[in-house]
Amino acid sequence: MFAGIDEVDWASLEHAYGPADDVPELLRKLASTDPVERETALDGMYGTVHHQGDVYDSTLACIPFLMELAADPAVQDRGGIVELLTSIGGIDLDGDDELDPEDEDFEGAANYAMAASAVTAGADVFLALVGDPDRGARLAAPLALATLHSDPVRVLRLLRARLDCEPDAEVRLACVEATGRIALRHQGLLPEVVEWLTGLSGMAYGAGLRLAALAQLARCAPTALPSDVVPGVTGLLRELRTEPVASLQAADRLPSPTLLGQLRQVRAADTADHGAPWTADLLRTLHSGLGDRVDDRIALLADQLCSPDRAQRIDAVRMSSGLLRTWRGAYGELVGLIGEQLADPEPRLAAAAAYALKELFGLAAPAADALAQRLDADPGAWVREWENGPPTLGPAVVALARAGDARAVPVLSQLLERVEIPRDLGHAMDQLGTAAAPLAPALSERLAGIELDDRLCDRAGPLLHGLSVVGGGEEAARSVPAVLRVLRGAAGERRTWVVESAVRTLTALGPAAGEAVPDLWALLHEAGHRAQGGPRIGSGGARPASSCSAGVDASLVARVAGALWAIEGDADAVMPVLCSVLTVPEHGARRTAASVLAGLGPAGVAAAPQLGRLLRSIEPWTRVRAAGALWRVTGDPEQAWPALRAVWETLPRTRIPAAECLAELTTAGAEGAERLVDRELLCARRHNAIDNGADGHDIVDDERLLALCRQAVHRRP
Repeated sequence: MFAGIDEVDWASLEHAYGPADDVPELLRKLASTDPVERETALDGMYGTVHHQGDVYDSTLACIPFLMELAADPAVQDRGGIVELLTSIGGIDLDGDDELDPEDEDFEGAANYAMAASAVTAGADVFLALVGDPDRGARLAAPLALATLHSDPVRVLRLLRARLDCEPDAEVRLACVEATGRIALRHQGLLPEVVEWLTGLSGMAYGAGLRLAALAQLARCAPTALPSDVVPGVTGLLRELRTEPVASLQAADRLPSPTLLGQLRQVRAADTADHGAPWTADLLRTLHSGLGDRVDDRIALLADQLCSPDRAQRIDAVRMSSGLLRTWRGAYGELVGLIGEQLADPEPRLAAAAAYALKELFGLAAPAADALAQRLDADPGAWVREWENGPPTLGPAVVALARAGDARAVPVLSQLLERVEIPRDLGHAMDQLGTAAAPLAPALSERLAGIELDDRLCDRAGPLLHGLSVVGGGEEAARSVPAVLRVLRGAAGERRTWVVESAVRTLTALGPAAGEAVPDLWALLHEAGHRAQGGPRIGSGGARPASSCSAGVDASLVARVAGALWAIEGDADAVMPVLCSVLTVPEHGARRTAASVLAGLGPAGVAAAPQLGRLLRSIEPWTRVRAAGALWRVTGDPEQAWPALRAVWETLPRTRIPAAECLAELTTAGAEGAERLVDRELLCARRHNAIDNGADGHDIVDDERLLALCRQAVHRRP
């Protein structure tokens, strides 16, 4: 072993952190008799030659030595080495058989291709590991073979034969999982694999193996699943709950300074009280395969949430979040069950439920009682403190407020008495609307007493936003002097942000903010003067004329003009300013001006020619905002709708402003609009759902799109 390792010019090769002259020592330590030394070396390999999945020239040089290590029965913990080789050789190049040397990514892609070829060429090493005495090697070998071996028929027969003689339950599951991967990679073998998996799911095997077979069927051939798959799976889960808890491997219990070891320990702690720790992975595979069979998935998750196994309920809460973010459905019962987990004494379960409900906004209503009870029972969970930053609201508070439930108001009221209020308190009020009116005096009082120092931005932000949510009621109107104090006193690097926040608040207060008009005109003159670099916007105390240039100040000019319109309602005074902003090169300023003009409606019709020109902008959101404004100021979709329709498919997140026009105006004259709306309402997948990513507002945004589409249907002539 390691023959020729010193003949490699490692210093001329590179890894993630420079010359690879430290790699030979890492390779040798993989064969150490010291388990900590082996783990540290493996951690080092992932951190250098395979950093974040990359393949370097040093990675290629390591492959022969890693293969020797994997094949040597004297080496301990070879499962980790096999997993490393599987990752190195299993990079998918999306079917690109030919690599263009002129492509800037050629070298990286070529390394991936050479790594896949090298590991595949030596993949016979993994065949012997299927029956190796080392459990870790047996556990890692099936996936390596399914991913890398060039003879899938041979591998499939080997794995099927191994299933009947393998004593370890998790290794048997790995064999079943590998067959599913083979079926996905080699479609010609799919019928054989499906037939075998179908037989496994009905044979007298253990519940875990039958569940694994169903999961792989869902993964590679969902249509082959039995019609009663949900009752069958719930029955298997009940069987698994009666089985003894699987003991952790000794290596999983060793304290470890490495990242890999810490990850294993976290996973071990997360599954320590789980009757079958691998169940979560099988269920995730099953849910993924069930796809848009939302009702089946809801029924399965409801059963999981009723399990006496807390770990399984934690898994179910997390899987429910994934389902809710991706698919539309009738979730009332499921949300109610998630809410029940809030009262569980296991803190991880209660926390998981609170975070899941936090993303649901109005859909969390079935859990509102449970959220309110949680807040009553545990005031300590109202706020989260952070070592390096201001406090934030606890997830249960956010969830109840986002659900629009007035029971969140007394909690927010008490939090306004804190020395430092949570930074997200204002935004948590967004869905409360008029129910938040009792908070106006406290918000105003705190704002009036705030220090005008370098922390003004952080301290004033939540208060200003909260007042903008409360709106222009009598109590809120009394806050105008406090808002003006902040507006006048803002200074420093973040002054613009504070000023913009204050302007948004005055806009929301509307006519009640009449005393702010002189300040706003002065601000308009100042911002316009800075934007254009000279005194072309008015002079003295006169109201500014109509010219400004690019930059952040142009966006501020548009916002101030919007505030003046909201307060005074004088279109003639603000139209020249807004039309001027439409001509600046900065897209953000144009979008802001277009949004303000949309609020003017027919009073902004003089801007129609300029808005029409913006429909040719290279920036899609500028086109969308301009189209929405053009439709509103003219009342005619002829020019605007084609621009909105063009991005409906290509940029799904633009559908909401388009749907707002269809819902609030009319579909008459908007060719194809009815077809798009009907198709959206019939689609099971959320319009903004993406794989391997999510945003905290995805669900509420999609629900708003659906509501707008329904409104558009009702407005049809």
